[in-house]
Amino acid sequence: MMFESDIADAIARGLVLSAVGLIWVILMVRIVGLCSFSKMTNFDFVMTVAVGSLLAGASQASDWTTLIQALTAIAGLFAVQFTLSWTRQRSDTFLSVIQNNPVFLMENGKISYPALKATRVSEGDLIAKLREANALELSSIRAVVLETTGDVSVLHGPHVDETVLGQVKRIE
Repeated sequence: MMFESDIADAIARGLVLSAVGLIWVILMVRIVGLCSFSKMTNFDFVMTVAVGSLLAGASQASDWTTLIQALTAIAGLFAVQFTLSWTRQRSDTFLSVIQNNPVFLMENGKISYPALKATRVSEGDLIAKLREANALELSSIRAVVLETTGDVSVLHGPHVDETVLGQVKRIE
């Protein structure tokens, strides 16, 4: 207990432990790299949520053991993510095992209803993404892709280079 008042002690503990936890996360990001929270893969998103949860746990720790356990768990997540990223870069087989392929939801102005069904995306959600991307005519849409992260990319214009769409899966 830092202060005699329970309220003052709780405030001081929350401020100090939050700062310690945040500094720890910053240190881990500096060691592992900026891609730690990039949301390039499903694991990156899970990593972001998990680190946030552990940081909250660290800031509410009631003893040193709890704080150290939360900080160690954060370091462990960063280590696993680093290992997965490193292995994913070097092995196409590993990449195909842990990561889904992006999927065409729409191609050349035509909605792929089998792809919507397989990916459990509603036509209304697709149309909302088209509006969000300022797509004014279905005929101007070259592709709508459900990315591996769950994001939806809308590509419109007169032409799309095939390299951009090389890894995208068609569901018939």
